[in-house]
Amino acid sequence: MRYKIKNLTLLVLLMLFWGMGKGYAIDVTLTIDEHVTAPAGLNAAERNLAQILTEINRAQRAHAILELGGLKMDEFAKKSLASIWAVTPFVVDDEEIVERCWVFKNGTMMVSHIPLIMKPEGETFGLGNYQEAVVEFDRNGRITDFRFAISPQIGESMQHCGVEEVEKTSIIRRALEKFRTAYCQKDINTIDAMFSEDAVIITGKVVSTQPSKDIQVKSYKVEYTKQTKEQYIRNLKKAFARNKWIDVKFSDIGENGEIGGCAGITRSKVDPTKFGVRLRQTWKSQNYSDEGYLFLLWEFPENGKDPIIHVRTWQPEWVGGTRQKPDNDISTLGGFDL
Repeated sequence: MRYKIKNLTLLVLLMLFWGMGKGYAIDVTLTIDEHVTAPAGLNAAERNLAQILTEINRAQRAHAILELGGLKMDEFAKKSLASIWAVTPFVVDDEEIVERCWVFKNGTMMVSHIPLIMKPEGETFGLGNYQEAVVEFDRNGRITDFRFAISPQIGESMQHCGVEEVEKTSIIRRALEKFRTAYCQKDINTIDAMFSEDAVIITGKVVSTQPSKDIQVKSYKVEYTKQTKEQYIRNLKKAFARNKWIDVKFSDIGENGEIGGCAGITRSKVDPTKFGVRLRQTWKSQNYSDEGYLFLLWEFPENGKDPIIHVRTWQPEWVGGTRQKPDNDISTLGGFDL
């Protein structure tokens, strides 16, 4: 009996040593913002992300295909990852991943900046081998998307922090004027037409928590809601109906924007038809007012068709009396793969 136990212990130690030597296993820790309630699926998201990153390392180092069958991913995410893998395999750059997790009001989650090293066989990859991944989860922690991101430094490497072509800048400004005017006129049809059917809308709202036994002072946090175009338009119709008048103003928030500097217009180096526009927005209406940072990801087709919006994000400028800076994770082209 003692002999069998000794052999079993040796076998376990050898297996652990073999696994550590291969360096497959990835440990994942997801952090959330202070005062944000941890979603029920956060721990599952950590486990599921760790499993898929570990599988990525295993497959690459074994020169094998990804085995996704038993992993907690929906079919869209599996196809997305498989498509990326078909172009070139890659490995996870760190054995321990600690990343901020965006938590949306409906419980879904998003993690950016997963470090990856591309490992093409016998050739170089684009402008460099380093990439970052964006991973999204449903409220249960199941992975719903896996895609590459472009860093803000690459995605926004524009001279003079704007668009060089004067004509393109004028088109963008006209589109913004039309966009602003539509809100002021409560023209829901024009706004509807300016958004793409698959548009993503992310909106932040400041909420407060009352003092308790554990926390003696009132605290504030930003609660983010992710909406589809259909949901956003439906809610906007209700806001228009509640208010007799709405006054929306845009001002620049780029470099020295408060004194008329950079307009915060950036062009994607990945897709030249895509532009990021980041502005400071002031919203005043009969029943509600706020100030915050607006980011719009526009497509300006080369064929002269009307520009459309693929992403709209809004963040409050003030949280509990403290002025916030724009969050580059949701207010730059780099935050949306461009």
